[in-house]
Amino acid sequence: MTDLSRRKFIRNTAAAAGFSIVSSHVLGRITGHVAPSDKLNIAGIGVGGVGRRNLANMATENIVALCDVDWRYAAKTFGDYPDARRFKDWRVMFDEIGDSIDGVMVATPDHTHAGVTAHSITLGKHCYTQKPLTHSVYESRLLTKLAEKYRVATQMGNQGNSFDWCRSITEWIQSGAIGDVYEVHCWTNRPIWPQGLNLPTGSEPVPSTLDWNLFIGPAEQRPYHPAYTPWNWRGWWDFGTGALGDMACHIMDPIYWALDLKYPTKVYGSSTLSNLYSAPHAQMVHYTFPERPAKGKVNMPEVKVVWYDGGLLPERPAELAPGKMLGDPDGGIIFVGTKGKIMTGCFGMNPTLLPESEMAHFQEPTPWIPRIEGGNGNIWDTNAHEQEWIRAAKESPRNRTESSSHFGFSGPFNEAVVMGVLAVRLQGLNRELLWDGEHMEFTNIGADEKIQVVTADNFEVIDGDPRFDRRFTELNAADAAREWINHTYHNGFALPEMPQ
Repeated sequence: MTDLSRRKFIRNTAAAAGFSIVSSHVLGRITGHVAPSDKLNIAGIGVGGVGRRNLANMATENIVALCDVDWRYAAKTFGDYPDARRFKDWRVMFDEIGDSIDGVMVATPDHTHAGVTAHSITLGKHCYTQKPLTHSVYESRLLTKLAEKYRVATQMGNQGNSFDWCRSITEWIQSGAIGDVYEVHCWTNRPIWPQGLNLPTGSEPVPSTLDWNLFIGPAEQRPYHPAYTPWNWRGWWDFGTGALGDMACHIMDPIYWALDLKYPTKVYGSSTLSNLYSAPHAQMVHYTFPERPAKGKVNMPEVKVVWYDGGLLPERPAELAPGKMLGDPDGGIIFVGTKGKIMTGCFGMNPTLLPESEMAHFQEPTPWIPRIEGGNGNIWDTNAHEQEWIRAAKESPRNRTESSSHFGFSGPFNEAVVMGVLAVRLQGLNRELLWDGEHMEFTNIGADEKIQVVTADNFEVIDGDPRFDRRFTELNAADAAREWINHTYHNGFALPEMPQ
């Protein structure tokens, strides 16, 4: 991007942030009702992976621009929309055709979600942003507040949120099917990408189709290596959030909704060997959420939620028949209440009481939570979640029915998810950490406390003798926590100011 183009983008963004100025084209769409037959102009940012599926589910609208740092990886999507303008830098895209864009679909690596989405919001663009919504706690809070200030339609890309299962589970629990829920266990079969990796050494030529500097974005610079991208970025702390960030926004969603959760007050993480650079092979995160007001027919007492990944599973319930799988091959949930248990598969699919024989005389409550059109059947065969966002974007903010996973809901939810990442990274403190959600800080980490973090873990056998080479670095725990809560942005990238 040229210096002139960068200055133009910053100037325009500052104007939007200071005076809520947006183009007349966009202004007309976000301040009044748009007929459902009137198509939105949508730009895809990060279109080589799951973004391609999201755009296909938005193809009822005009796909006017495609932006990706890796044009080889994005080639199939470019072929889907031959008339769409192509870009590598989203800032250049907004400089050149921003006035003709109504909404953006963001499916970049985790570490760039917040920057792209935040600036898009300040320019008046509706935003559909993939899960996890952001890479850090602070970024989630920022997007929540910006969406409220600019009154755009938003949606996190946890597509199960638009399906009937979330609603059915919420109705079961809040109608008292298993009494007051005080414990929940949830798990995933992820990661299905490499984790627990040593830092790559050396460098390789950057592919001609990849803009490596734009991939790095706000992260610290490093030489190109194919271990980072495409897709495998999920296993690196600087770019992704590991299995927890990838899947908890799906699997914990029914928990967060049904139990009316917000911020946890305590967290504890443990894992296989964790290092400074890469997420561990497997981990557990123990959250404690405080008592909440009663909901429906049940109380909402303090509840403990335990997350498992990397092949770890909760203790098998005594009520589950021998030979019966916990959840399904992709993961699941077990709710434990004062009067019974509910087990589901991944995404909250196929809920059942435990023991399953209880279903023979269980009368499901009359549905009271509105369903989303297309929100049943096969989760991969419908465009319900994307179309729910499109519907909201066409409604006036004065009387809009917000989309199912709008940032007012998914922002605080995502804060809890990525705060769990911090618990794993800070496990060397060897205690439960106390969390002040309103102020986004741990309250029981001393200013001078240190943690030892692995930087390399090598092993070889020489003449039948095993040789271990494990090295560590020492970090100030309080400084590390603050940095991981609110990342330092590098390479000229910055976030808009937090609205007051």
